Amino acid sequence: MQELFGLKSHPAIGNGRIPLVLELTSPAHRPIQTTRDLPGFWKGSWKDVRADMRGRYPKHPWPEDPAEAAPTARAKPRGT
Repeated sequence: MQELFGLKSHPAIGNGRIPLVLELTSPAHRPIQTTRDLPGFWKGSWKDVRADMRGRYPKHPWPEDPAEAAPTARAKPRGT
């Protein structure tokens, strides 16, 4: 999921006409959410997912506004 931080529009194919179905996964690669509307997910159910994931994976970043956050595939550095 953290690799999609910073995306403000949903990825699509066919000159942007067909939205991709994204299966968002946890740092353990377990499915969390399936969506065809990433901006809607960031504005809507992200808050609930973020609360759950922060408790399960505290070493990973869980920004309040993921559309503005930098994408990453790494956990937080030690001491942060």
